[in-house]
Amino acid sequence: MHFVGILVLVLLVLSVPIGIALSAASAAYILIDPLLEPVVIFKAFFSFIGRYSLMAIPLFIYAGFLMERTGLVGQLFRFADALVGWLPGGFGVATVLACVLFGAISGSSVAMAAAMSVIAIPEMTKRGYPAWFAGGLVATAGGIAMLIPPSIILILYGIVTETSIVALFFAGVVPGLLLALGNALSVIVIASILKLPRGSFSGRRLRVEFGRSAPALGMPVVILGGLYGGLFTPTEAAAAACGYALLYGLIMERGKFILGLVPTACRALNLTAVVLFLVGSVGVFQFLAANLYWPQKITETVIGWGLTQTGFIFAFMGVLLLLGMFVDGIAMVLLTVPVVFPVAVALKIDPIHLGIMLTLAVEMSVVTPPVGLNLFAVSGTAKIPITQVIRGSVPFFLSDFLVLILVIFFPILATWLPSVLVTSVFK
Repeated sequence: MHFVGILVLVLLVLSVPIGIALSAASAAYILIDPLLEPVVIFKAFFSFIGRYSLMAIPLFIYAGFLMERTGLVGQLFRFADALVGWLPGGFGVATVLACVLFGAISGSSVAMAAAMSVIAIPEMTKRGYPAWFAGGLVATAGGIAMLIPPSIILILYGIVTETSIVALFFAGVVPGLLLALGNALSVIVIASILKLPRGSFSGRRLRVEFGRSAPALGMPVVILGGLYGGLFTPTEAAAAACGYALLYGLIMERGKFILGLVPTACRALNLTAVVLFLVGSVGVFQFLAANLYWPQKITETVIGWGLTQTGFIFAFMGVLLLLGMFVDGIAMVLLTVPVVFPVAVALKIDPIHLGIMLTLAVEMSVVTPPVGLNLFAVSGTAKIPITQVIRGSVPFFLSDFLVLILVIFFPILATWLPSVLVTSVFK
């Protein structure tokens, strides 16, 4: 165990990608262990990525890129502005609401941050919003996609821990809405202090924008309605989302949409390849860990420390927030969950509650320097200095941290909705 851990750490310090570091360290141990055949490296890798439920990830990624390609994201934003733009800092609140709506389509935090950087930030700066405020808001609100179903992080957690992905999806709804509420209240307070302009409410505009955005609003209905109604598994819901986006694009844009399918598919394939390689690498690591009884040994050690549930949770969240400064969210999940989950089970921590706390910590990591991906996505897309984006993200990071604390002390925020909905569907 020490050999693999030290080798992984050395490779990470040398800036080796996390997937390569994890698989290389595990493979090196297997190769020098006379009791293990080298062929198990490939068997473990492909066995882990061959799971049916994992197909939901590339399909949801593709559906999100298709929706972005058709311009429906912009329609969602205009509808959100018509609905809440009259509030103090209403354009910023509309940005948060648009992130919630797009999060129910995509599940990719970086994709949302990049899209909203193009759509929302130019409009905010035109209306007098400081660049640091607009950039920090978009970078942080983009993370809401990790909690609002469908969520790539929750799918990965469900696969690694064999927890119901449907239950995890519903568990993310209330914390995700709390994140949005915290960000929206922060926007209103800051906008009031800065005396930013506010729009006026127009019922006619709201009706018009609702009509235009109805096709985009229909996709979350298809996904969540199918899951709640027991019609879809998560993978089937992802396939239905792709079909919905393809049908809309063909009807609205026809030949132009068809020409853009190949570049869109290439973008989705690039991101999918990265995710699947990471997942396969974890499969090799988990095989090695199981054969050498590492989870049991770690569990015995941690239990021997006498940590309470709350003490363990705070220690784990601290590790995640620190780790989030150096690796991306997917790597955080795949690095820590195989090791930590058996300990959590031994301490009788609800797997769904743990998954939501983990995802909240990962959501916060998208704006923690030096590796916060949303910071760079916003800075690069909107041409705002990275230091200004970091400055603007601080108040929203603090509101997100408050939500994490609430979920830690009140597990019902994560467990209530799935206990009601999933039980009613599958009883």
